Amino acid sequence: MIVRTEEIMQIFHQTGALLEGHFLLSSGRHSDRYFQCALVLQYPEYASRLARALAERIELPAIQTVASPALGGVIAGYEVARALGVRSIFAERENGRMTLRRGFSISPGEQVVVVEDVVTTGGSVREVMQVVREAGGVVAGVAALVDRSGGRVDFGVPLWSLVQLKVQSYAPDDCPLCRQELPVVKPGSRQQPGS
Repeated sequence: MIVRTEEIMQIFHQTGALLEGHFLLSSGRHSDRYFQCALVLQYPEYASRLARALAERIELPAIQTVASPALGGVIAGYEVARALGVRSIFAERENGRMTLRRGFSISPGEQVVVVEDVVTTGGSVREVMQVVREAGGVVAGVAALVDRSGGRVDFGVPLWSLVQLKVQSYAPDDCPLCRQELPVVKPGSRQQPGS
């Protein structure tokens, strides 16, 4: 089931998951576009379709587990794991640090793909990669519904995505949207410093 980029973008637009305005990203940077994947993933038929298309791009035969960062990557990770026929786990923040909870564990040498909904700087993915490695697992690759970095982010392992876009982001002190005095919206789920 090959899904073209145009079809994927149409799904994001139809569901309101691609927002335009002035946004505060979880990285602390500002942008004029934001992917709120929860708005597309709330529809099981889209979640399943996009995850199957992403799973088809993963070129690794021996994957045993999908690990995702909570909360954004949980649904995408679960659906990709279903498409691959493997288990799905997630890491979540405890005292500000990603960790495995709820009885999740990783065996030494276990082959893991980290799945995220949207990658911009890759901060959450790197945290999950560290959790996997600390547990003795092997991070075999990373997969995301959307790569906002335009291919610039490097995890040191293969990265697969359904959509790769170079969406401009700005440091808060160098943001043209702030200079235009447009109100900034924080649509993400992670708390910002000082929030």
